[in-house]
Amino acid sequence: MRMRSSNPVLKRAMRSGQAGYGQSYQAPYGQGGQYQQGHGYQQPYGQPYQQQGYQQGYAGYPQPGQQPYGQPPMAPAAGTGAMTIDDVVMRSGMTIGTVILGAVVTYFLYASNPGLALGLTFIGAIGALIMGLIIGFTQSTNAALILVYAGLEGLFVGGISRVFEMSAGAAPGALVTQAVFGTIFAFGTMLALYRLRIIRVTNTFVKVVSVALIAALVMLLANFVIGIFIPGGLGLREAGPLGIVVSLVMILIACATLAIEFRGIEDGIAAGVPNKLAWQFAFGLTVSLVWLYIEMLRLVWMISTIFSD
Repeated sequence: MRMRSSNPVLKRAMRSGQAGYGQSYQAPYGQGGQYQQGHGYQQPYGQPYQQQGYQQGYAGYPQPGQQPYGQPPMAPAAGTGAMTIDDVVMRSGMTIGTVILGAVVTYFLYASNPGLALGLTFIGAIGALIMGLIIGFTQSTNAALILVYAGLEGLFVGGISRVFEMSAGAAPGALVTQAVFGTIFAFGTMLALYRLRIIRVTNTFVKVVSVALIAALVMLLANFVIGIFIPGGLGLREAGPLGIVVSLVMILIACATLAIEFRGIEDGIAAGVPNKLAWQFAFGLTVSLVWLYIEMLRLVWMISTIFSD
């Protein structure tokens, strides 16, 4: 079965004809041949690569000037360099680092000026939402725009982290440390499962995750609206058995979106898309990781609240 990427970034690159994306190799892997125009790689997705595959980890991705999976490299578009895993890692590090810096500001500001910290947290939440929608719908690769989004997201993350800790009566850093380690563990687990092909991101997988994500958002929106009239709403986000189950489901969906991001990055590198698109992949990873962290934080908050009562 032929696989086509569901990633909108790669679809846009394919439509514009960048870096030969959408080309297909007709000869068997490991033998000579030329790339032919087609609809995607003939090698079924999920089969282990024999030469430059995931067995070597990140270092095994095809690099510019090298032969991907033992075949002639696809030439990047004129005037651009092909995206590599290093490009994605470096830009992801910059965006996540900016989130951390913003979080440090509001988190520690609560001790000296809680009013200002709360205001910055609100600004960060609204600003990150607006900027995220703009970047997502326009598929922007503007570095400044994405870093501004990361900074606003950081303001929100730091403020909400301190609010959760104060609500649970926990010592500063207690819940945050657990949530950070939980996020790192979940990310590492998903990366390992993806690399080992235990989780295979097929088009069906993407559709199922998308439906689950939309259903979750609708459910949370309904809970919020009902909460305006009834304290706690449906109890989906309150400290209790139901709230814990909902948070676990949200964590699973967030982890699934990470797997989709991994697939998109792999497809982009294999297609030789321009390195500027690494910013869009970094944005996607940042969104998923921040969401995963918030759900981890809410989970440990609920557990801490239940056991402290």
